[in-house]
Amino acid sequence: MKVAIVGASGAVGQEFLRVLEERNFPLDELVLFGSARSAGNEYAFKGKKLKVKELKHGDDFKDIDIALTSAGAGISKEFATTITKHGAIMIDNSSAFRYDDDVPLVVPEVNPEDSKIRSRNIIANPNCSTIQMVVALKPINDLSKIKRVRVATYQAASGAGAQGIAELEQQMKEVAEGKEATVNKFQYQLAGNLIPHIDVFLENDYTKEEMKMNWETKKIMHTNAEVSATCVRVPVARAHSEAIWVETEKPLSVDQVKDAFVATEGLSVIDTPAENQYPMPLFVSGKDDVYVGRLRKDITDPNSLTFWCVGDQIKKGAALNAVQIAEWLIKAGEVK
Repeated sequence: MKVAIVGASGAVGQEFLRVLEERNFPLDELVLFGSARSAGNEYAFKGKKLKVKELKHGDDFKDIDIALTSAGAGISKEFATTITKHGAIMIDNSSAFRYDDDVPLVVPEVNPEDSKIRSRNIIANPNCSTIQMVVALKPINDLSKIKRVRVATYQAASGAGAQGIAELEQQMKEVAEGKEATVNKFQYQLAGNLIPHIDVFLENDYTKEEMKMNWETKKIMHTNAEVSATCVRVPVARAHSEAIWVETEKPLSVDQVKDAFVATEGLSVIDTPAENQYPMPLFVSGKDDVYVGRLRKDITDPNSLTFWCVGDQIKKGAALNAVQIAEWLIKAGEVK
C-alpha cells in the first residue's frame, strides 16, 4: 500500500500525518508532495523523517494507491488527471469536485457505498460544517425522514486554515496589550467579536458556506430536505459548534433520538443538563468523534427537535474523514 499526501505542509496535511499514524493506517510507503516553496521540508512519521517533493506533472503517482489531497481547489483541478491517470484514488479535501455529478461526496458513517461509484477515480471530502452535521442527522433520518433543517454554526478560526489561527492568536495578544488588532485573514477583528460572514455572499444573500450545507447535505444523504444555515465565525481556535433544529415527518421522542445517537459509530453523547454537561470546543478539540448534547423537543413544533453539535473540523471535518474513506475502500476491497 503506497499513499501520498498532497499539500503536506498545510494544516490539513499535517493532520493527515497525525491521523495516519494514530490509526496505524496499513501503508507500506508514504510520499509527501507540496508546492515549490514547501519542497524539501521534512516531517516526522512513525519515527522517520519524510521529505516533501515538489508537486509536478509527470509520473510521480504511477505506483500510488491512494492520494489524500488538500492543497486548494485550483491545485486539485489542475493535478487531478496527473494524480489519477495511473489508477490512484484521489480523496480530495477541497471544494473542486464536491458538486460534480460523477464524483461521490462521502461521509463514511452516512454514505460509504457511494465511494464505489467513481468514474474519475476521485472522491470528494465534504465541507467541515456539513460533515459533522450529517453524522448527527443520519440516525434521526433513519427513525423518520427529515423534512427540513435549520442550523446556526459557530465556526472556529482554524476553519480558515493555519493563518486563521495565527491571526486570532495575534489579535488576542494585541487586544490584551491595548493595541489595535491586525486584520488580514478575516473581514473584521475576530478577537472579542463574532463575524456572521463566511465565504462570499450569493444572489440570495446567503453565503456560499451556508449554501454548501444545503447542497452537500442533499447529495450525501440522498434527500430533498432543505437546509437553512447561518454561518458565524467565532473567536475559538479549533472545533466548530452548531445549533441544529430538525423537523421530521413523524414526531420522535427525545429518548428515541438519544438512543439512536448512542448507537451511532462516530457520535458521542454528552447530555446531562442538571450537571452542566454538554459538548464544547474546549474539550472536543483533537477528538475523533462528533459530539452532541442539549437534545430536546422544539417547543414550537411537535415534529421537531433541537440539539447542539461540536466537532473538530480539522480532524473529523477534514483529515480524519478522508482517512476513514480510505480505510473503508480497503475494507471493501476497492484497493488491493
